[in-house]
Amino acid sequence: MPAPDSPGPWPARLDVLQSATGLFLALFMWLHMLFVASILLGADAMWRVTRFFEGYYLFGRSLPWLVSSFVAGIFMLFVVHAWLGLRKFPGHWRQHAVFWRHMRDMRHGDTTLWLVQVITGFGMLFLAPVHLYIMMAHPDLIGPYESADRVWSGRMWPLYLLLLLLVELHAGVGLYRLAVKWLAVGGTARRRLMGLKWGFTVFFVALGLVTLGAYVRLGIEHAPHAGEPYVPTWQRSVS
Repeated sequence: MPAPDSPGPWPARLDVLQSATGLFLALFMWLHMLFVASILLGADAMWRVTRFFEGYYLFGRSLPWLVSSFVAGIFMLFVVHAWLGLRKFPGHWRQHAVFWRHMRDMRHGDTTLWLVQVITGFGMLFLAPVHLYIMMAHPDLIGPYESADRVWSGRMWPLYLLLLLLVELHAGVGLYRLAVKWLAVGGTARRRLMGLKWGFTVFFVALGLVTLGAYVRLGIEHAPHAGEPYVPTWQRSVS
């Protein structure tokens, strides 16, 4: 029996849930970046990836509601993960003072990374829901021209640029801290893990910047015809 003032098993269970949702969301964001980067292989490649997630190759026609349903699930996981993360955020000025004093005196790298994760997570609370809502409400407007028009003509590129930096920093730090916490990584392995974490972060930030630049360039080219959907080359040749 736990002591009368014991919090019981729930803090540990919520901690496991926070780790599990964070792991899923971080890995999903990396995969999402690879899918979005298909534009670098050409507009037709991006069109194929989009239609794949709409069930085009399984049902013979596009079902955008499949994307809406999946995004809604990601949105729910995001809310749960954010709520679980906010439990550990200092809620009183005295707690903030203790934390800043601890970070200043200890000069511990992982403590600084925790602060980075708090700041990036706080920023994502305001920016990520905007993107998720657009994808959930307008899944039919995902495609080479459609996405490029949203980025450039829709003036969404500043949000996506900032969101890219926040997400990749948050995900990289989060995965590193998960490995340290649950795998008990230390010593040389911990330093190698830190190097690997920064390697992945730099790679995905660079990939994201190149990908965003590709959508901006395509959006500028397509601006005179903004709103027109993309038609793959083989369908154009047939018509």
